[in-house]
Amino acid sequence: MHRRRRTALLLSAAIAAAPLLTACGNDAHPGAAAVVGGQRITVAQLENRVDGVRAAQRAAVPDEAQYAQVVAKSGTLPRDVLHTMVLDRVLHRAAQDAGVTVTRKELQGMRADLESQVGGAKALEAAWLQQYGIPPQRLDENLRLQLEAQKLATSLGTDTGKPAFWNALSEASRKLDIDLNPRYGTWDVKKSSRADAKTPWVREVTAAGIQQPM
Repeated sequence: MHRRRRTALLLSAAIAAAPLLTACGNDAHPGAAAVVGGQRITVAQLENRVDGVRAAQRAAVPDEAQYAQVVAKSGTLPRDVLHTMVLDRVLHRAAQDAGVTVTRKELQGMRADLESQVGGAKALEAAWLQQYGIPPQRLDENLRLQLEAQKLATSLGTDTGKPAFWNALSEASRKLDIDLNPRYGTWDVKKSSRADAKTPWVREVTAAGIQQPM
């Protein structure tokens, strides 16, 4: 369980408090949050994912004050969700290159194993939402990601914490020619990770009540 949760932490969005960003001036990526392998991840798709996380958080925390605290602690949510969306494609490309696939039976087995360890389906859903920002409707999708990562590492004779694994992701990132909208940062090919970028048309905003634009 510890290793699987560590893998999820590595591959999922980290929910943490940080200054919000607002974009000004020209947008070099109109309508796109990122382009991965020539395929666009649109701002609308990103917004939909973020809304799904927020809706799940709201349902799990009905108290207004507590929910406000949850939102305050996840100010980087859009950027973190985009990181996960891009990394998902990077990992899938690396797995394809290595001939790695995940079956439905393997996915069901992993989920059943995790549910037995944490106390059932609802407990697993709550844990993934709280720790990794993964809403219940995307839990299977994320578990497939974890399985793909584990099987890729095994095929490479390593594990997800070792350089050989991340080198495979780096190579996949290079092949996919990832281009992020500057408002969400940049993609570090070597680390296969999103990085915040300072640009002249982006300014930090810390005032309460200002919503991060998509």
